[in-house]
Amino acid sequence: MTPNDLPSPSRPERADPASAEPFLRALIQQATWQDGQPPFSDQSLVGLRGGSRELLLLDEVAAAILSSTEAEFVVAPDARGRGNGTTMLEAILAARPGTLRIWAHGDHPAARSLARSHGFEPVRELLQLRAPVVAPARAVPVEPFRPGVDDEEWLRLNARAFATHPEQGRVSQSDLDALLAEPWFDPADFLLLRDGDGVIVGYCWLKIEGSVGEFYVVGVDPDRQGEGIGRRLMDAGFARLAARGIHTAALYVEADNVPALRLYRPLGFVDHSIDIQYARAT
Repeated sequence: MTPNDLPSPSRPERADPASAEPFLRALIQQATWQDGQPPFSDQSLVGLRGGSRELLLLDEVAAAILSSTEAEFVVAPDARGRGNGTTMLEAILAARPGTLRIWAHGDHPAARSLARSHGFEPVRELLQLRAPVVAPARAVPVEPFRPGVDDEEWLRLNARAFATHPEQGRVSQSDLDALLAEPWFDPADFLLLRDGDGVIVGYCWLKIEGSVGEFYVVGVDPDRQGEGIGRRLMDAGFARLAARGIHTAALYVEADNVPALRLYRPLGFVDHSIDIQYARAT
């Protein structure tokens, strides 16, 4: 049977996340192996499990995760080039007829073409940077996060540190609880920097899966900006990655976040991939 002999894809349907979990996990693994990065963000997966996002499935060859304003979707590698992406995108637009933004993880030509054909244009770029792990000569003393003890103080600091960020600044207690329950979470990889009064002034949260250690999020008290805390937290993170035998570090940063890039580039971080967020042209 050739691709031209294959039946047209049927209509995507809403699915129960728990029932679809084995299929979704396998699809994510296939797409990650093919594309070099996962097709869904952690925020989408956490929201799906928590009930704030919904799942659309297409013939067990494609999946989409939707919130009220955003969507991400992926087509299985061996089912691409057959109209499945178009079918899924049109189903997403029908389910969310208002203002919608769609993430494409990896700046793939096919994704750009599909977006352009439906009137979408790039509005946001998220860079994934990578660097070799080199243990610093010295690292500032830090403390591990204590689940159930440090939650409230960390949530307040995180909201202030990322007040203008559309995702990170909105992390709630339920979001935090879901992240702490992730299989990759280790409190010893969630590093807190305190001042002389014991107040958290910054943090470096690492996510270690396989051979890559991600600087999942690094935050600094806005009132303490300009004191070199960000660099000290990065050094603490590199020291922790080195201690765990990790040789490659990764992080995500907005392409227009010039201050953050000025911090990361001298540490050896270079471009690895790019995520594009699309919105309908107005």
